[in-house]
Amino acid sequence: MCRHLGYVGPPRAPAGLIFEAPHSLLRQSYAPADMRGGGSVNADGFGLGWYDDEGELVRYRRSTPLWTDETLPVLAASVRTTAFLAAVRNGTPGMPVFEGACAPFADGRWLFSHNGVVAGWPESVAALAGKLPVTELLTLEAPTDSALLWALLRDRLRAGEDPLDAVTDLVKTVERAAPGSRLNLMLTDGEVLVATAWTHSLSVRAVDGGVVVASEPGDTEPGWTPVPERHALRAENGTYSLCEIESCEIDRSA
Repeated sequence: MCRHLGYVGPPRAPAGLIFEAPHSLLRQSYAPADMRGGGSVNADGFGLGWYDDEGELVRYRRSTPLWTDETLPVLAASVRTTAFLAAVRNGTPGMPVFEGACAPFADGRWLFSHNGVVAGWPESVAALAGKLPVTELLTLEAPTDSALLWALLRDRLRAGEDPLDAVTDLVKTVERAAPGSRLNLMLTDGEVLVATAWTHSLSVRAVDGGVVVASEPGDTEPGWTPVPERHALRAENGTYSLCEIESCEIDRSA
């Protein structure tokens, strides 16, 4: 059911968390510790999104296992960025395996990832999909639940919703339509990072003036905090706050 991680803070190279940590995202791609919901390997693609020196978004995605790629380790070590989002994919049976289905999805400055599955797909969320403009549905990157979730979230963001409100409201809306869905979402615009723990593992750590959020801790160093089930977090300026998704009210002035 996929693994993902995100970072916001002072510039750093993504390679440390993706490849070099004892329990890096690379290791989680073939030896995850806490999948909860099926699957034992994340071999159906991967992706990394980050922001360059001018603040422009850059993405690198492939539909092959992360451990087979020779380019990303060098690239991720050469980059220093104030924010990034990376993911490895374990595709839901019946959903296609190709680059367009791999997180992170992107629009403008936004990067998005979904760890989980929409229960009863696609019938359960057909009514929600029907509220989107037809052109949005016709131009989905992939016929997958994650791509639709991104289209629904992107529609909220374009309407000016606060990212935390948009993410938590989407989780509640999809859960009502498709009970039992697994909805660990992660979103960043390079300054703010929002994530949810909804039936999947998620941990957070403030370190060196930044914040790391990951499906699984990358090491055994102190400071990792499990995000409670059905909670969301918002990270920025080196700090983070948690709240219950059903009644999320975070002090955004902190």
